Amino acid sequence: MADKTVNLRFEPPPRKMKRQAFIETFGGVYEHTPEIAAAAWDAGLDERADTPAGLADAMAAAAASLTHDQKLALIRNHPDLAGKAAIAGDLTAESKSEQAGAGLDRCTPDEFRRFQELNAAYKEKFGFPFIIAVAGLDRTAILAAFARRIENDAEAEFSEALRQIDKIARIRLEALAV
Repeated sequence: MADKTVNLRFEPPPRKMKRQAFIETFGGVYEHTPEIAAAAWDAGLDERADTPAGLADAMAAAAASLTHDQKLALIRNHPDLAGKAAIAGDLTAESKSEQAGAGLDRCTPDEFRRFQELNAAYKEKFGFPFIIAVAGLDRTAILAAFARRIENDAEAEFSEALRQIDKIARIRLEALAV
């Protein structure tokens, strides 16, 4: 089966956009961190950045260049899964759509309780929320990953959270392309 994302492109091409327009368009790809879009643009974009995969790579490189404290802030910018922000309607449009797509807005009372327990235990252990790219996953798979990953050590989970954030960004960029 052919990869449908290979032919996706942005219009207008990101490398031809003015800095402010680029940040306005792609600044939300990394949750509440438009500085990553700014850093990617400032580093220079070539024709590869006109595709979701190429722009995802450029933005991931910008994210990787953050300091440890900036990376921790990036992770902490993400909401809990099926958490208080979702209930209160305080999620970004992207997070709301992603969580709804995984059925997190339709949790049973037991599932919701389990998410709350895991969210609390995870944040107590690691100091930041559990991050997973929920696209293509359902509530059961997410809860299983949650329960498995809470057993990781802090360094491994910090790295995994950043990998998941880059994956989320790539998915969001694919959704913006034509």
